[in-house]
Amino acid sequence: EVQLVESGGGLVQPGGSLRLSCAVSGLAFRSYAMFWVRQAPGKGLEWVSTITTSGSTTTYTDSVKGRFTISRDNAKNTLYLQMNSLKPEDTAVYYCATRFLGNGRYQYRGQGTQVTVSS
Repeated sequence: EVQLVESGGGLVQPGGSLRLSCAVSGLAFRSYAMFWVRQAPGKGLEWVSTITTSGSTTTYTDSVKGRFTISRDNAKNTLYLQMNSLKPEDTAVYYCATRFLGNGRYQYRGQGTQVTVSS
C-alpha cells in the first residue's frame, strides 16, 4: 500500500518559517519525481513545487520563488518543503504528491497538513 504522510504544518505569524515533511512508503521513492501542492480555503488545488528523482532540478510557482525550497532524502524516503517569509496568502492545506496524471491530478497524494499564516 502506497502511503504519503505529511507533517510539520501549524500556525505561524507572517514572516515566519515552517518545514514540512512527507514520509513515503510502498513505492520506489527514488524513482519518482515528487510534488508539493496546496489548496487554500474555497479554492482549487494549486501546484507549488516539483523536484526530480535525484533532486538536481527543482521548480516553483512564481508566488513562492525565493521563499520556499523543496528537497528530498532518498535514503530516508522523505520529501521536504522549507517555507520562509510566509505570507497570509500561503495559508492552505499542503499535500505531497507523485505520479502526475495531467489536468492537476496525481495518482498518489497524502492527507495533507494545514498551514495557517496569521497574526
